[in-house]
Parts: sequence; structure tokens; C-alpha cells
Amino acid sequence: MNSKVGGIKSFTDLDAWKEAHRLVLEIYKITNSFPSGELFGLISRMKRSGVSVTSSIAEGFGRHSYEDKIRFYSIAIASAVELHNQIIVSRDVGFIDGNKFADPDAQCVRVQKIINGLIRSSKSRFNIRTP
Repeated sequence: MNSKVGGIKSFTDLDAWKEAHRLVLEIYKITNSFPSGELFGLISRMKRSGVSVTSSIAEGFGRHSYEDKIRFYSIAIASAVELHNQIIVSRDVGFIDGNKFADPDAQCVRVQKIINGLIRSSKSRFNIRTP
């Protein structure tokens, strides 16, 4: 169902999840060209970090406590930052060339910003103050 018309019914309606999912799919494509020796190194870590972003958003959506929701959304942003680092390392060791780097780099930043907005929105909606 369209989240603009019928409201958000599922984690898959969240823009944060949609953009993070797009990033995960991009990571899977990019890592296909990495050396096979990285199967248990960067490839595994990047896929795990990317999936962690979408999984944490989904888990946060499913939580009933708003503090728990924010905690899982915060875990999602931490995983996105970790993935961003791995994308940079992949470029710096020559696994991703400059042309292939720009899209996942920009998408990772976009995902972080959207999740930050989701956290801010959740905090303000439920009057949660941070120290």
C-alpha cells in the first residue's frame, strides 16, 4: 500500500527501509566483482552491514516501546556508518573504481540522513528527550 495515501502499515513502507534496501542491492552487485579471496573479508562484512541496516529498521518498526524503536533505528545508522567505511576501504584498496564508488557512497550518506530524520521524527512525536 502506498504510504502517502494509506499510512505506514509495514516497515517496507518506510523511506528509510526503501533506501537502505536499494543500498543493500547495490552492495550485492558491487561485491560480485571483488576478488574471491575477499569472500570472508570485505564481501561478507559489507553484505552483513548492509543487511543489518534494513533488519534493524524492520526490527525497530516492530517494537512497541518507542525507546526500543529509537534504539534499533540508532543501530541501523551505526551499521550504515560501518558500511560507509567499508565502501571507502574498498575504493582505497582498488576493489571499487572511482566511477563505481560515487553511487554507493552517495546512497550510504542518503540512508544515514533519512534514518537520522526517522529518529528525530520518532523522538519529537513521542516527546522523548535525549541527554
